[in-house]
Amino acid sequence: MPNNPVRPEAHKILEILPQTKMEWTFRVENHIPIRHGQFMQVSIPKFGEAPISISGFGDGYADFTIRKVGKVTDELFNLKEGDYVFLRGCYGNGWPADRLKDRNIVIIAGGTGISPVKSIINALYDNADYAREIYLILGFKNSQSILFADELERWKKAKNFHTVYTLDDEEYRDWNRGMVTDFIEKIPFKRFSGNYECLVVGPPVMMKFVGKRLLEDGIPEDKIWMSFERKMSCAIGKCGHCRIDEVYVCLDGPIFNYTTGKKLVD
Repeated sequence: MPNNPVRPEAHKILEILPQTKMEWTFRVENHIPIRHGQFMQVSIPKFGEAPISISGFGDGYADFTIRKVGKVTDELFNLKEGDYVFLRGCYGNGWPADRLKDRNIVIIAGGTGISPVKSIINALYDNADYAREIYLILGFKNSQSILFADELERWKKAKNFHTVYTLDDEEYRDWNRGMVTDFIEKIPFKRFSGNYECLVVGPPVMMKFVGKRLLEDGIPEDKIWMSFERKMSCAIGKCGHCRIDEVYVCLDGPIFNYTTGKKLVD
């Protein structure tokens, strides 16, 4: 009998790493192949299922950084290390890793939107010769919402990383204050001579204004990539919940080039 493509399987929680009061990282045993930027469906019997981006992965595990915002996630926060969750996937395409080789990379992300891009940032950190210069503009609402503090510090010290960390409206230590769009002017795009790619992920309104600002600065549409995580339910293109015109976000995304992403309007 063929495998049921929507049947989840139990995976043990190996470790729980609190990030903030509302966001925890769950490290779950996993042997399913993963590409940077993909997602899985995480479920708890009797409570439901939710699509969650993979914030990190390695030999035998996958990380899910989850915000406590609903029925499934509320119950997930009641679990402990050694308990089991159910996973199916991986689903969707990923960030265009092949296009990043030997290029300058600009990554602009906000809030929990840093989760879908964190694994590829770490891959660029671990493989310093893969790309040229890495420019990070990462923003959070306030100091209580900062995620991945240890990795933020590690990236800041990397030889080929240039980091701008900002809080929307708070003075805090050595952080900047302002929206991520306020710091795009610091990126030396002209010096790149066209050899670059931009990755953008965050709340929809943030991505809208980042995309607008990049275009105003003369960045070609085909050099902008965005993650559209929208109403994904079945994750295999059957239910239609994530469909916009003829595009299924779960299959054709969640990573889209801006040439396509700009058309994804309800």
